[in-house]
Amino acid sequence: MSVKVRIPTILRTYTGGQAEVPAEGTKLSEVIESLEKDHPGIAARVLDDQGKLRRFVNVYVNDDDVRFEGSLDAATPDGAGISIIPAVAGGC
Repeated sequence: MSVKVRIPTILRTYTGGQAEVPAEGTKLSEVIESLEKDHPGIAARVLDDQGKLRRFVNVYVNDDDVRFEGSLDAATPDGAGISIIPAVAGGC
C-alpha cells in the first residue's frame, strides 16, 4: 500500500529537505522499513535499540495515535497520511 509520510523539520536532512515522502507498507513497521530503504538513517531516529518506537516520538496514521492502534503493527491503508511528530520539551 502506498502512503504519504509527513517528515518533521528535524528529520528532513534524511529526506533531502522534503516535508512529505511516499512509502510502502500495509503496517507501520513496513512503512518504516520502506523509509529506511529510501532515506537511510531515518529509522534510527524513529526506533530505539530494541526496534520499538522511541518514547518521545509520536506517530499518527491519519488522525490515530499508533500507540493505541497496535504500535508498529498499526494498519496503514492505501493513501493514508502518516505523521511523525517528535516531542518538544522546554521551559524555565
